[in-house]
Amino acid sequence: MEAAAYRQFRDLEENHWWFRGRRRVYLGLLRHHLDGSRPRRVLDLGCGVGGFLAGLSELGERVLPTDVDRASLVTCRERGFRSGVVSDGYALPFADGTFDLVCLFDALEHIPDEGRALAEVARVLAPGGRVAISVPAYPFLFANNDRVARHCRRYTRAALSRALRGAGFAVERNTHTNVFLFPFILPTVLAIKAWEALTRVQPDPERTNLTLPLPPVLQGCLASVFAAELPFTRKFDWPAGHSILAIARK
Repeated sequence: MEAAAYRQFRDLEENHWWFRGRRRVYLGLLRHHLDGSRPRRVLDLGCGVGGFLAGLSELGERVLPTDVDRASLVTCRERGFRSGVVSDGYALPFADGTFDLVCLFDALEHIPDEGRALAEVARVLAPGGRVAISVPAYPFLFANNDRVARHCRRYTRAALSRALRGAGFAVERNTHTNVFLFPFILPTVLAIKAWEALTRVQPDPERTNLTLPLPPVLQGCLASVFAAELPFTRKFDWPAGHSILAIARK
């Protein structure tokens, strides 16, 4: 990930509506799906600066962060998670069957060889263990945000299911998220892409839509709209949305 994106994440993940909304939806659905069970060991793979660690620690007994970027683990230690290790997802430094839950929240799209990474996730999962994965949706929406964040791809639900099944997982949930705001996000992204193509203007590599300043009241409203989909997501998989969340079992 570009240094600019990490700086944005550190500064914005506590207050930006997108970070707040996805935490509430992803952790809320995961809690619902676990149905009272408490994973003994949880791995946050591609943890970034640790925005999900506190929430995962409420769901599991012990949470370990890992990331390819050593600097991000420094931030995790500052959050109180001192057992983080550096890894690239291809050779995790853990024994077979170590974890009951592995989470990749907006991480898989950064890894060039998704099959190799998912096979490694399957290796470190105990029999019956689960993996939770969130990814950006729709390849046709690949834009400057993806380039700045060094995304290798965006996904469809079918593509994510194929990748999980190819690694030997049984898919239990596969739903779009960021659903209610998607009708506004979709035309905005397409308009920006069209403008860049017509004008041949090179987008600023230091800027994404996260840099757009919004008043706190609007941040709160957007986060609430994002989170409002959770009661429905507990009951069914959404057919469209800006992101995708899948839960699968080994």
